[in-house]
Amino acid sequence: MKRYFLGRLIRSIFSIFIVVIIAIVMIFGFIPKEKVFENDPQLSKLSGKPDDRTTYIYTRWEELGYLDYVTQADMCKAYSDDYNECMRLDVTQETNETGKVVDVYSNSEEGQRVIKIYEEQGYTVDYMTTGFAWASRDNSIFNIAVKYITNMFKVDNPWAVTDPDNPDMDRSIYFGTDNNGMPALKCSGCEHQYLIYVDGSFPFIHQNWISLNFGRSYPTYSGSYTMDVISDQQGEYVQKEVTFDNGTTAMSSLDLHSCQYKQTSTLDRMDKSRFETNYANCKSFKSEASMINMSYIFGIISLIIAYIIAIPSGIIMAQKKDKWQDKLGMVYINVMIAVPSLAFIYFARNIGIMFNQPTKFPTYGGGDIRSYILPGIILALLSTASLMIWMRRYMVDQSNADYVKFARAKGLSQGEIFRRHILKNAIIPIVNGIPSSIILCIGGSVITESVFSIPGMGKMLPDAINANNNAMIITLTFIFTALSIIALLLGDVLMTFVDPRIQLSSKGETR
Repeated sequence: MKRYFLGRLIRSIFSIFIVVIIAIVMIFGFIPKEKVFENDPQLSKLSGKPDDRTTYIYTRWEELGYLDYVTQADMCKAYSDDYNECMRLDVTQETNETGKVVDVYSNSEEGQRVIKIYEEQGYTVDYMTTGFAWASRDNSIFNIAVKYITNMFKVDNPWAVTDPDNPDMDRSIYFGTDNNGMPALKCSGCEHQYLIYVDGSFPFIHQNWISLNFGRSYPTYSGSYTMDVISDQQGEYVQKEVTFDNGTTAMSSLDLHSCQYKQTSTLDRMDKSRFETNYANCKSFKSEASMINMSYIFGIISLIIAYIIAIPSGIIMAQKKDKWQDKLGMVYINVMIAVPSLAFIYFARNIGIMFNQPTKFPTYGGGDIRSYILPGIILALLSTASLMIWMRRYMVDQSNADYVKFARAKGLSQGEIFRRHILKNAIIPIVNGIPSSIILCIGGSVITESVFSIPGMGKMLPDAINANNNAMIITLTFIFTALSIIALLLGDVLMTFVDPRIQLSSKGETR
């Protein structure tokens, strides 16, 4: 068993990275980098400012990993002992083709020497209208992939923060308590003050020590880390009584467990009045669940309803094969398969209106159960047809097996045969798919979430693709790939509990 799991783990990790690398190659190798600006309104505002436009474009490309971008100031700081001389420009006046006298800028000898160094390193050098140089060098697909993989996991540590105005800060990891008196593993010098903490929300023990890092989202949700976009709460700010580090109690929406280090130069008067340390950059509690939790809530609700409806229905159809119950079930299955999902969603939504059900999630919000009823039922019904047909098929197949004929010959009743033999074997493939169904609920439903304006993850991937949001595409690719592989492994494990004859072993016949 241990050898089997080790082998599966290694193959799983390898598969995840291969899929992510393929996504990186497709994004950075086949899509022109200019497309990332198609949905950026900021760029059009800089049309009359060529220098600002150039700086904005190349700074963005550097942040996204396409290239390395340096200004003349960066060059001089890196390779010149005389910064002022390196930045000096000589100005002469010349007459252009139209007869107009214009200023012509030229770099000092020191500046030209430094620029030459960058040209020899493969940079392409150009000049601003002010005469200062800038240079860029495209990154290879290999370097981009390596950068993503090596920076994917971020481990917080006491040397993560550099603050010129606080050079003597204590750098240590220690046990302490939070503002509620609960035990916590805290840090000084880390980006987060709380590395591990306990609170009343599932799964009760949380950590900020190790995090996934895929960079910042752009152009949608610009400036926010992709994992924060997916996992942070949404909606309006929710205030409650909070006790801060210095003992001050006030109504606030700040989540003190999320506080990160804030540079001394950026601390304001309110920060200093509430916090004893520089850990004052905190997230806020909001009224709605995060995108990933929102999709998961709807997914679990629909999954429970779907299995409650589909499994018994499939069993009854198999038991009453070719009778009216079976034929009625087949009619339902054919209708659900034939009708387009969008048409069924709108049809079901109109029926819900007759029962005074909300047609938009924001009408009542996440705090009202009515917001979940109609979308949950619709998502469940969309899944029932396939579950019913497979359950029926497995049951019918098992009914024709030799061991069933032998059981009948022994005099067992049809009910006993179905309960003790057929159902036990027919349920194995269904059980294998349960972990996948549960875990992949996180992916949400594109159509249902769009129709009901549910702020979940269903639209995240198509929206990211349409917006050329590279970092978000790679983030979602990693998440969905990892969850799929974990679900397959859990499905195999669950089968061993249902049927002990199945052995997970590197030498066994069943894999």
